[in-house]
Amino acid sequence: MNKISVYVVTLFFSFISVSLYSQSNHKKASTIYEQSDDIFYHTIEQGQTVYAIATMYGVSVDDIYRLNPESKEGIKAGAVLKIPQKDTASSSDKNLAGNYTYHTIQPKETLYSLSVKYAVPAENIIQANPGLSASTFNIGKIIRIPATKIEALPTTEKKTVTKEIEYTIEKKETMYRICRKFNISSNELIKYNPKLKNGIKAGMVIKIPVQSEETVTEMAVAPKEHDVNALLSTPKDIKRVDMIKIALLLPFMTNESVASAATSRFIEYYEGLLLAVDSMRNMGCNIELSVYDTGNGTKKLNEILKEDALRDANLIIGAVQNEQITPVANFAQKHNIKYIIPFTSKNDDVLSNASVFQVNTPHSYLYSKASQAGCDLFADYNIILLDIKDKEEKTDFIKAFKAEMKGRQIKYKELPYHAETFQTDIEQLMSKDKRNVVIPTSGSLDALNKIKSPLRMLAESTPEYGITLFGYPEWQTYTRECLEDFYALNTYIYSNFYADNLAANVQNFYTSYKTWYSKNLINTFPKYGILGFDTGMYFISAIHKYGANFENNLDKIKYASIQTGFDFHRVNNWGGFINTNLFIVHYNNDYTVTRTELR
Repeated sequence: MNKISVYVVTLFFSFISVSLYSQSNHKKASTIYEQSDDIFYHTIEQGQTVYAIATMYGVSVDDIYRLNPESKEGIKAGAVLKIPQKDTASSSDKNLAGNYTYHTIQPKETLYSLSVKYAVPAENIIQANPGLSASTFNIGKIIRIPATKIEALPTTEKKTVTKEIEYTIEKKETMYRICRKFNISSNELIKYNPKLKNGIKAGMVIKIPVQSEETVTEMAVAPKEHDVNALLSTPKDIKRVDMIKIALLLPFMTNESVASAATSRFIEYYEGLLLAVDSMRNMGCNIELSVYDTGNGTKKLNEILKEDALRDANLIIGAVQNEQITPVANFAQKHNIKYIIPFTSKNDDVLSNASVFQVNTPHSYLYSKASQAGCDLFADYNIILLDIKDKEEKTDFIKAFKAEMKGRQIKYKELPYHAETFQTDIEQLMSKDKRNVVIPTSGSLDALNKIKSPLRMLAESTPEYGITLFGYPEWQTYTRECLEDFYALNTYIYSNFYADNLAANVQNFYTSYKTWYSKNLINTFPKYGILGFDTGMYFISAIHKYGANFENNLDKIKYASIQTGFDFHRVNNWGGFINTNLFIVHYNNDYTVTRTELR
């Protein structure tokens, strides 16, 4: 019933038939803190925020601020935060992340020692931490311990036991009579009483074997330390998939008479995914694709989640609104299905759900990685931050970039923008001893228009300044107005997506798309059709080569993307995966464009 209407899936129906253990803790933490019953210690990683850390552990932001007052002013990678265990956190937040105790791994601890310490079988700890392995069991890392303790109890069973009794032979008893009385053969009786070979006499005392059932109690054998620790290094077999089953869930709004701009983009995404299905089919891959219209809200979605095709899927892609994403994520986790969130970067399910793959990089991770890349590129430059106050200020990125420069002891200058004096002001900050890079604090076209012409005039009149611009993902949407200036100013931008329209693979995709659908891609960035294609190619090929549990081989999965690169990393030992891929796009002075992928 909820299938997308015929006019959208005409082409779809033609494809539906396509159908050791390294616990030496080699990564040393700078400081080790003793864990107590009330708190544990979290080492901040690049891109993490207080909100994300609080959500990860099921506590509140205020709980973290209470124990770490300095974190209100900001946090930095490598610093350590005190985190309350949930039973000591704010009552309203106790159950946000499940019923677990969180443990910071200490020196000399092993899986075996933690199993003994918490009286929890090692297999249960591994099950609660899907990302746990010999390479992730490191000092300072967090694992979660299931709250339900399973003690090593004694086992009982009924066994047949043979015992010997003594019997005194009475007058006139014969061998036959004795054997019949005790249900035993004469051979067996003589076996226990060899003297009977010489005959039976009254008053003789003989042994009689008697069988009876008794309840026997045995203590469970404790697992050996080496065997427990070796669980972390046990190779994980590839779960091969003969028919890859995919479910696509998007708000196509088929009941509406006129398609909105958003609906058109989602249809284009679906069309790009179909091209990926066709490409993978041509490579010998069997695929079954089911497509559903989720509409708005959760009413239609709840009906969709009852479909057999959903429970049998290897891959679920889609859902747009957060109120839809969470039930799909829970469904995927329950049925051990990989769930791809292709659009939003503002969803929290990835922090605690091992089934989730978030394609769109959260801003905190994007800004952190872009700041590192900027410092790598311009550490030896004269760096000028140009403060252009407008509605599209990049406050969080500039804050992250400043923190990265401070951490590396890289000097920089700041200049407030004044239209009347800008060219004079900026020239006074330029250096002739090193190249100069200008980084505006806004990503808007209006801000770029204010500064590009004066900077270009300065670059052309005084080439020894070696002026470079460094900017933002949205700048690639300004090429109609600014392309010549980008080349002249040797411009770099960071972005988690980029398609070079002159590249052969992009041109080939445009041609294929137009051949199939008799139309051009919608002029948006990113282009949804290419996003659908890239996503389909990456995940279908991953399942085809590495099975339903392809996450165990993420480091081996290589895909030459057209627009969106993929570099997935698990957010913690029990959560899902976020895409941390970043492109540095360079508009060179020689009128070429290069795209460097940072992994």
